[in-house]
Amino acid sequence: MAYYWQDEQIKAMSLRILVVDDHAAVRQGLKGLLCHQGWEVVDEAEDGAEAVEKAELLRPDVVVLDLSMPRMNGLEACRKIHKNLPDSEILIVTQHDSPQMMHEASNAHASGYVVKSDLSRDLVRAVDAVSQHKVFWPRGA
Repeated sequence: MAYYWQDEQIKAMSLRILVVDDHAAVRQGLKGLLCHQGWEVVDEAEDGAEAVEKAELLRPDVVVLDLSMPRMNGLEACRKIHKNLPDSEILIVTQHDSPQMMHEASNAHASGYVVKSDLSRDLVRAVDAVSQHKVFWPRGA
């Protein structure tokens, strides 16, 4: 039993994540929650254009991506990251609790969607799911 746990711990530590949000306080909060799991936040970006550049450079396993950002919105960044890095999973983290936005995120090739008001409950489960190439969508979506 201990051996299995050690393997899971090693797997968790090897997960590389890029955090993208235009608010520094949100990025720091996300980073804290993710690092607490033993996952590595390889970098942060504050807009969609920077997210695309850093994703191509760093090749993260998961990109945690806000929708509403300057220079390039999250949907466009999601499309570009998916096109250039199809093996990187994209998790949308946003304030928009809207079936229409969830549908648009799905069409942009996001693997998951978490509303910011549900972060404390859903973020870790969502990152874990998408990192295993599963989808994570809110109930009723």
